[in-house]
Amino acid sequence: MSETPRGPQRLAPAESLGFVVNRLARLFAAALQRRIAPLGVAPAQFGVLLLLYERDGQTQAELARVFEVEQPTMANTLNRMQRDGLIKRAPDPSDARRALVRLTTKARRLQQPLITEARAVNAAAVEGLSAGELEALRGAAARVTANLRAP
Repeated sequence: MSETPRGPQRLAPAESLGFVVNRLARLFAAALQRRIAPLGVAPAQFGVLLLLYERDGQTQAELARVFEVEQPTMANTLNRMQRDGLIKRAPDPSDARRALVRLTTKARRLQQPLITEARAVNAAAVEGLSAGELEALRGAAARVTANLRAP
């Protein structure tokens, strides 16, 4: 904390966008965890499943890049998912050095129940917001994300 002639500078948590967004993300993850835990899936696994539901057969590197995590973090998540029977790894026919991450039948059976639970969490989170407010929130979040990705 830097000092000013009048004393230490302060930043109230409610004034810190980082604090507010971090708290929001933790609350979302906790709410999602409560809803999907009975299905045997953790929030980080759910995010990877969403990416694979959109395009099955991605590499670990592709998933890490899209999910914006380090390779070792993605490797740990994928190892747990493989242990839990959600994914399998298969050699990439075009490059034997890479493995493609593929959904299992179990993961495919969970797709609709998982999406139903995620939609319920999202609906609860935006309750009371107008369509315009929701669109503005999404737009602002996209802009902040782009700003933070900039060099």
